[in-house]
Amino acid sequence: MEVIINQAVFKTLPADLQSIVLNACKVLNQDLLAEYTARNPIALRTLLDKHGVALRAYPDDVLVKLHRLAEEVVAELGEKDAFSRKVYASYRKFLRQAKEWTDISELAYLRARNLPTT
Repeated sequence: MEVIINQAVFKTLPADLQSIVLNACKVLNQDLLAEYTARNPIALRTLLDKHGVALRAYPDDVLVKLHRLAEEVVAELGEKDAFSRKVYASYRKFLRQAKEWTDISELAYLRARNLPTT
């Protein structure tokens, strides 16, 4: 779900070919996401039923610690130089906006979906 393209070379392509490359990447990303979404529940049942895997959630204190450590590492990397600071500031802004939106969209949907129906 990643593609790396030499930007200088990409810019030499005619606009129609640039559009084809960008749209091919978008379509592939959407197709893979749809395939994962469709196949993961089946794979989960196989793990549980056929292989006897027992799923356990990480304890909250472990998740909190991992979150804190990840934030520290990303912040440290984000302070390395001017470009890293710019990228880190952009990342932090996007993260705040994304969290605000997903709390009222995806999270709210998942909570509602899991409410008892009877």
